[in-house]
Amino acid sequence: MAKKHLGQNFLFDPSILARIIEVSGLTADDLVVEVGPGHGRLTKMLAMAARQVIAIELDRDLHKALLSELRDFSNIELIEGDVLEFPFETLDKFKAIANIPYYITTPIIFRLLETATNLESMTLTIQKEVAERIVAKPCTKDYGVLSLAVQYYGEPEIKFLIPKGAFKPTPKVDSAVLNVKKLAVPRVAAKDKKFFFKVVRTAFAQRRKTLSNSLKPLQKENLLPVLEALGIDAKRRPETLTIEEFAMIADAL
Repeated sequence: MAKKHLGQNFLFDPSILARIIEVSGLTADDLVVEVGPGHGRLTKMLAMAARQVIAIELDRDLHKALLSELRDFSNIELIEGDVLEFPFETLDKFKAIANIPYYITTPIIFRLLETATNLESMTLTIQKEVAERIVAKPCTKDYGVLSLAVQYYGEPEIKFLIPKGAFKPTPKVDSAVLNVKKLAVPRVAAKDKKFFFKVVRTAFAQRRKTLSNSLKPLQKENLLPVLEALGIDAKRRPETLTIEEFAMIADAL
């Protein structure tokens, strides 16, 4: 039985699971990390397609059942624990594949992007609306902090959609399979990464205001000369700026 407090929604359709593996680009030489193996259906398919699988399960009852369910697979390492505490930085090159709970989607994504030095890509089944925000481009309603944060580290793409009826228990919304290829270096070379993200968050905190107004909390003196020197119209709204333009503003400030 699914545990509501862990946000468990299980995907059983083997054709959908096979498609997830296909779009992940998994090869026989790969190390793959699965977050939340659940009942082990995808785990078994990953083990047959990859060199090694590390499966991390938080639910003690599921972990116990998986020990028996996966006992015939010598290339699966099953770990009971919290993925947000897993030392991804200790792994060799790997790909992450997961059907992750909606409530913890963003923390998992950034745990992988920020700490997993050797992450090659991640293929995640997540809430459709969140996936749309992640891949959003400038001048669209979904474009915002999450779009810029993920695109700073990687190249996100929605591979396909999964209707809510494919899961048990059935969630309230549809899902999307999102693939993010990790960039070798961040998309922009901001002088100070923390300040760059501070600029982005400050701008989108008041996204309907013009840049000259939304960025006021960052600098007491007039911002107009700074923006003018960069060739950026101070009357533009934050959602019209590219990631490169945000980096330029952060470096100038």
